[in-house]
Amino acid sequence: RVTKEVDSTSKEAKSFLKQQEKRQSAAPAALPTVSGVKRPSGMSSLLGKISSKKQKMSTLEKSKLDWESFKEEEGIVEELAIHNRGKDGYIERKAFLERVDHRQFEIERDLRLSRMKP
Repeated sequence: RVTKEVDSTSKEAKSFLKQQEKRQSAAPAALPTVSGVKRPSGMSSLLGKISSKKQKMSTLEKSKLDWESFKEEEGIVEELAIHNRGKDGYIERKAFLERVDHRQFEIERDLRLSRMKP
């Protein structure tokens, strides 16, 4: 079980509260109300709820939670946010290299075409 503390006004907290409200409102509707249909009750119902299989966590979800907790423990959240913005960001560097490569290709192509014409 993983616990995470977030600010009550954050998007993550609001989405969690909405999910909890949906679960609570969906639970009474799931029970059949037609007479003649046996509704689960008593000890077997409680045992069924308690022993029901929990949803397994995927490797990606576990890695994401581990990474988030590592960033929190090391205090590098702000540093990573600053580093990933602007000229030092990976995406910006990748786009720059693609532009340079394309420009170099155009220069070489123009040079080859100029040599072919005479």
